[in-house]
Amino acid sequence: MTERYVWDLQEVDETQVAVVGGKGAHLGGLSRIEGIRVPGGFCVTTDAFRRIMAEAPSLDDRLDQLSRLNPDDREAIRTLSAEIRRTIEGIAVPGDLAAAIIRALARLGEQASCAVRSSATAEDLPTASFAGQQDTYLNVVGPTAILQHVSRCWASLFTERAVTYRQRNGIDHRTVHMAVVVQRMVFPHAAGILFTADPVTGNRKVATVDAGFGLGEALVSGLVNPDVFKVRHGEVVAKAIAAKQRAVHALPTGGTQEVAIDPQRQEQPALTDAQVVRLVRLGRRIEAHFGRPQDIEWCLVDGGFQIVQSRPITTLFPIPETGDQENHVYVSVGHGQMMTDPMKPLGLSMWQLTAMVPMHTAGGRLFVDVTRRLASPASRAGLLDAMGRGDPLIRDALETVLDRDDFVPSLPDAGPGGPPAGGASAPIETDPAIVTELIERSQVSIAALERDIRTKTGPALLDFLLEAFEEHKRVLGDPLSMQAIMAGMEATWWLNDTLQEWLDEKNAADTLTLSAPDNVTSEMGLALLDVADVIRPHSEVVAFLQGVEDIEDKAFLDELAKLTGGTEARDAIEAYLDRYGMRCVGEIDITRPRWRERPTTLVPVILDNVRNFEPGAAQRRFEQGRQKAQKKEQDVLSRLRALPDGDRKADEAKRMIDRVRTFIGYREYPKYGIVSRYFVYKQALLEEAERLVQAGVLPEKEDIFYLTFQELHDVVRSHQVDGRLIQPRKDAFRTYHALTPPRVLTSDGEAVTGAYRRDDVPANALIGLPVSAGTVEGRARVVLDIAEADLEAGDILVTTFTDPSWSPLFVGIAGLVTEVGGQMTHGAVIAREYGLPAVVGVEQATRLIRDGQRIRVHGTDGYVEILS
Repeated sequence: MTERYVWDLQEVDETQVAVVGGKGAHLGGLSRIEGIRVPGGFCVTTDAFRRIMAEAPSLDDRLDQLSRLNPDDREAIRTLSAEIRRTIEGIAVPGDLAAAIIRALARLGEQASCAVRSSATAEDLPTASFAGQQDTYLNVVGPTAILQHVSRCWASLFTERAVTYRQRNGIDHRTVHMAVVVQRMVFPHAAGILFTADPVTGNRKVATVDAGFGLGEALVSGLVNPDVFKVRHGEVVAKAIAAKQRAVHALPTGGTQEVAIDPQRQEQPALTDAQVVRLVRLGRRIEAHFGRPQDIEWCLVDGGFQIVQSRPITTLFPIPETGDQENHVYVSVGHGQMMTDPMKPLGLSMWQLTAMVPMHTAGGRLFVDVTRRLASPASRAGLLDAMGRGDPLIRDALETVLDRDDFVPSLPDAGPGGPPAGGASAPIETDPAIVTELIERSQVSIAALERDIRTKTGPALLDFLLEAFEEHKRVLGDPLSMQAIMAGMEATWWLNDTLQEWLDEKNAADTLTLSAPDNVTSEMGLALLDVADVIRPHSEVVAFLQGVEDIEDKAFLDELAKLTGGTEARDAIEAYLDRYGMRCVGEIDITRPRWRERPTTLVPVILDNVRNFEPGAAQRRFEQGRQKAQKKEQDVLSRLRALPDGDRKADEAKRMIDRVRTFIGYREYPKYGIVSRYFVYKQALLEEAERLVQAGVLPEKEDIFYLTFQELHDVVRSHQVDGRLIQPRKDAFRTYHALTPPRVLTSDGEAVTGAYRRDDVPANALIGLPVSAGTVEGRARVVLDIAEADLEAGDILVTTFTDPSWSPLFVGIAGLVTEVGGQMTHGAVIAREYGLPAVVGVEQATRLIRDGQRIRVHGTDGYVEILS
């Protein structure tokens, strides 16, 4: 097939991104929609761009250099990308290519005013908008100027921001090509942007129109504030008219200029309400054509609308699919599980298959539909209470939705609501033997799983796992286990509420639960201090660990054993991994690498422990906590006895203190049990995947992570896999990282955030939930990856969420701030165990607090002050 350098806009559609780039393909698709007017024009194809790039052999070396640069090395990127742009702009457009462009231009009128616009093959995609990455030139007149601006568009593929964007997103520069759109220029009365979904809340039923006078450039460049209209169900429901002092107009000779707007017109709306409604109707037609919400650039010309661009809105969180038209309210599972990162398909489906309630997926995250429980007044109160104790922001968001006009239907109380959430469970004795028995039951069940799974392969393995999931749920739902968890939590709440009332003491349970027995997660943190004690005396081992980044995980422990003191070090790490190696960050996703699979993950924490602690620290830490709790108990009881009716109050409090110390440590055990089972499932599935690779069914074994459990079952049975399934899922998973999952999501797509309704904190403080008492000041360390942690004694850890795998870091820090969490989530429980002042649920903490700043954490009152 010979190269074709020019296509008319009418000839292309959205399937031809590779030929005319994202913008050209979208414009071609738009021009085919009935009732949508698009200014006429043509596309200079990517063939033309490749031909230009081939004219300068030196570009090859420069692209190699570019791809090797670090995305943070801005100076080098700026210099090299400028050289590449100069080279491209300096290449004379070959005669036959120039002739093809000029012929197409003659059809528009040789002296017609045109817009010349970049259209890269990696822009306006459903998953990455690349908005504003490349250049647009308005009101370009005459063949010479058009050719010059086409060259500039080609070069704009290498603007500094486009290059950086691609490098940060792992996109190879050679795979992206540039087409150019040349369109007849329109001279609008007004122009602006239409979002067919609310870009702030995500609500798909609300369209937002931004409008100003003249060309849309004034809005896009931020020169003026636009009028903003919101439209719902075909009517304007809100509007804000701005004082529009300037506009951008086209000049007769080419180019544009800013002009001042007559003061009488500044306060006039750029569009009438009727025009806004008409525009939104066009937008809905475009949205239906492309099948997803759109960000649309429009112009009003002679009373009619012309569309000059449409791209997907990529920032919206997807909505769970239900297949019905009813209203639904979803609560994020990740916020309760301390894991708001996206999960891979196998991880999502395995959690769904082993969870106690039905769950829906969207954007790589899990959600529970709470509509029915909100709809019935009886279950509503219990749900709100349970959610509020876990995360006040979720409760507030749910109340916000309930305040809406009839979004949640009101149902009669009868119906399958299950027991009311947070309702009183049957009481159990305060007996440590109950906890011992529960732990034993769990261990026996896991040992049976490990024994029985060994002999299973092929379809029999997958069938066996489906049975194992039922046992998994039986252990998880064991009524005695539920009672023990509730007993510890209810005793905590009783102590906090009652001692505040009787003694005016806030969060008393935080101190009373220090070093509680049987807490597998806090033991895990202390046990790593013991590992550091074994390693500390051996300088050769310490030096080896400091350079460990270059060693493969599989070889790491073998290499260690070759050193002086290395055998003891290896044995200590092995013993730790035997007990805790099934854990990792984001452990509810079975596809995440476990410590046993990647032991080097623990090295930075071990080295911090070697550096920051003296030998015997684990035992000392535990004992200090125990004594502090004991002292607190004596203090509380003696103050209670001095009150009217003091003996009764003291006896009641003593009963609750014994109860909380008996049961609160067990709160962490069920998760340990789940994750232990998960690791057994995972090892068996990876062995099965290895067999599929050997049989040529899959290219690599980790491809199974991109299949659901049900799909994997089919693949194992049929030995066939749909090859088109896995790559799009890998691409989608990559894009889910850019999305922030909402705590509460509605079926309209609205992300409801919730707020802390408090006025008892200083101005400018960051508000959160107080979960572990005390106040501490120190250096903030913003850590997003446990393997990157570099902590000194006295540092305050600031991160998005902490699941149990973070607890080894807790032994060395002075305080904790997280974006996600509640009173009884793991980070909160362990912070109390170790006596760390902690505030969780601080929205955007990792963005608002900078690494190295001094901060003060008010763990009793639930806020953080930034001091420097």
